[in-house]
Amino acid sequence: MRSGLVLAVLASFAWLVGWSCGGDDGASLTVYSGRSQDLVGPILERFSDQTGIKIRVRYGDTAELAGVILEEGGNSPADVFFAQDAGALGALDAESQLAAIPQELLDRVPAGFRADDGQWVGISGRSRVVAYNTDELRPEDLPASIKDFTDPAWKGRIGWVPTNGSFQAFVTAFRLLEGEDAARVWLEGIKANNPVELPNNTAAVEAVANGEVDVAFVNHYYLFQFLAEQGEGFKARNYFFKDGDIGALVNVAGAAMLESSDSKDDAERFLEFMLSQEAQQYFADETYEYPLVEGVATNPLLPLLSELQPPLIDLSSLSDLAGTQQLLRDTGVLP
Repeated sequence: MRSGLVLAVLASFAWLVGWSCGGDDGASLTVYSGRSQDLVGPILERFSDQTGIKIRVRYGDTAELAGVILEEGGNSPADVFFAQDAGALGALDAESQLAAIPQELLDRVPAGFRADDGQWVGISGRSRVVAYNTDELRPEDLPASIKDFTDPAWKGRIGWVPTNGSFQAFVTAFRLLEGEDAARVWLEGIKANNPVELPNNTAAVEAVANGEVDVAFVNHYYLFQFLAEQGEGFKARNYFFKDGDIGALVNVAGAAMLESSDSKDDAERFLEFMLSQEAQQYFADETYEYPLVEGVATNPLLPLLSELQPPLIDLSSLSDLAGTQQLLRDTGVLP
């Protein structure tokens, strides 16, 4: 984790966006968010409006923010880490950077979507999918496994976002379930097919719809944001893998309190709000993610979480972010 990349990030926070809401007086909370402002800014503002707690947010890449927190250690100004995936949370947990979350909050979420040791909790669920261009492909044209995209028939047709935290968590899961050698072979096979590297998942889905690539490896919910804006004529759709394929990994966006925080009471209020019916319904309705709290309806545009067929994996085991990033560098996927 303490790589040259992280040190470069520390040298300049130009890639981070600072944002505050709430009054100038009273309590305040600093959130490091690996989730974008477009996705979570509105619900963070609701929290501030309802509680009077001023929020300062640093937005950035989940994996890089995790590295920054590790470098800052006990001097980190962050009170809460709101991560795009469980792997980055696990990496901080492994370094004893996180504080215990009250059991009452943990119990709002099924056991599979929170840390085994109670140090982080899932806020919303997301499935890995392949977005495909509807002019070029039908579901039956797509392979049964994400592993089959190493076939040379897909050369020049794939888009991916290897810097993305969710992609890196997927690679970590691949390493755990299939083995280090198999993950290396897959990455090298995809790289040999000359994939188009895109800056983020939004750009990846847009590239699919525009015909720049035929498929892209993304999270499921980006498509529905485009459909809401552009209608059914948008030329991309999601393909959900079945039968426990690694390409169907269901991960979480989750949050944790920093052990070094001096505002743990307010940090607990933040987690409590994110697990409230209001916030969970926001994630279902506005970001097209899976709510994790019982009694909150899944967006009707989505297959039910219970209908998905993800691989069986303990999300708490996705903590070796450093090992995954090293593998990505070793294979030339990352510089």
